Amino acid sequence: MLVSMKKNGAILALFAFACTSVVAITHTVTKDRIAEQEQTQLLKIINQLLPENGHDNNIFQSCKLMTNEALLGTSEPQRIFTATKNNEPVGYAIEGIAPKGYSGNIKLVVGVDTVGKVTGVRILGHNETPGLGDKVEYRKSNWLDDFVDQTLTKENAHTWAVTKDGGDFDSFTGATITPRAVVSSVKDILTFYQSDQFSELQSAPSCWSKS
Repeated sequence: MLVSMKKNGAILALFAFACTSVVAITHTVTKDRIAEQEQTQLLKIINQLLPENGHDNNIFQSCKLMTNEALLGTSEPQRIFTATKNNEPVGYAIEGIAPKGYSGNIKLVVGVDTVGKVTGVRILGHNETPGLGDKVEYRKSNWLDDFVDQTLTKENAHTWAVTKDGGDFDSFTGATITPRAVVSSVKDILTFYQSDQFSELQSAPSCWSKS
């Protein structure tokens, strides 16, 4: 009886170890595959903001990390990608968070050229209401195109708001909170771009630095 119990216990332990190993291996493989897919998708988005024919560097490897909770919307470091041509900067893709979305944070990335003109805006993640707030997604509406070629100056800063708040940016029918959050965040990211902190980008840590 005792021998049989030990034998069954050993079989169960071996089975549990095998299952744990399979789960661990599957997790590792899946994690790497998901990370690769996310990288491919992000690179595709960045190349929409900073077209490939306009730069000659590996833009994904140019990633730097900077933190500014007030202007980038979070205390977590945000990624900044630099596009260069002949070793000279031609544009940047700056990630940030719009913390006042209707259903929480809205993660976005803003393309900016070297004179501070917006080359494009894309939403990387959100939980906004389907059919209303999700119109910030580029595949669902062209509302984000309103940011293209816009600049932020002292003179026009007051226009960086939705029309309901006296600004120049339209909101969605039945959904003002979401576009308001995005407009405010893009404005903050442009303010960050113009700040003294941004001038220190080259000395910022790389996204790929080993801790």
